Amino acid sequence: MNDEQDIDIRDKETVYDGFFRMDRYRLRHRKFDGTWTKEISREIFERGHAVAALLYDPAEDAVVMVEQFRLPAYIAGRSAWCLETPAGIVKPGEELAEVARREAREETGCDIVGELRRIGQFMASIGGSTEIVTVFLGQVDSKTADGLHGVADEEEDIRVHVIPADEAIRKADEGEVENAASVIALNWLARHRASLRGSAA
Repeated sequence: MNDEQDIDIRDKETVYDGFFRMDRYRLRHRKFDGTWTKEISREIFERGHAVAALLYDPAEDAVVMVEQFRLPAYIAGRSAWCLETPAGIVKPGEELAEVARREAREETGCDIVGELRRIGQFMASIGGSTEIVTVFLGQVDSKTADGLHGVADEEEDIRVHVIPADEAIRKADEGEVENAASVIALNWLARHRASLRGSAA
């Protein structure tokens, strides 16, 4: 399929513009048998793109994570206080690595040492949102992570946790970590942890 030739967007309208934005599209697209669909309507959730940072201390074999209030988790019947990797929205003109360093400092007090390593990119909800999340690995000194953090103007209330890598990976495996970026990051760590510790020796 060729996106330009096989998608016919007929109309776009913003139906809500607040903390996030919702756009409604009227379109049709070519089907696998070569024919076209009837006109369909789709609402698309626009929240921008995001960066998540897996903060790992190879000397201590520990991960720095954050716990904070998440209303959607509560509404979905989960715990409202969620354990996650630090993350944030990419503002216009920002470099992705810059966002990772900023969020690490704001949410944990840690400064990322050396170069960031890009773990990967994924679409958080490919059927309903354009959001692309980029996940980085950043090495930190976990002894500098402690206390409560967050941007006061945004009513952020963030508690820092330093967790042994084995325990953090177990939490992801057993569903105690439910944030998608964090699960992806911890699964990556499970595969690459030995080489990270070797390179830090």
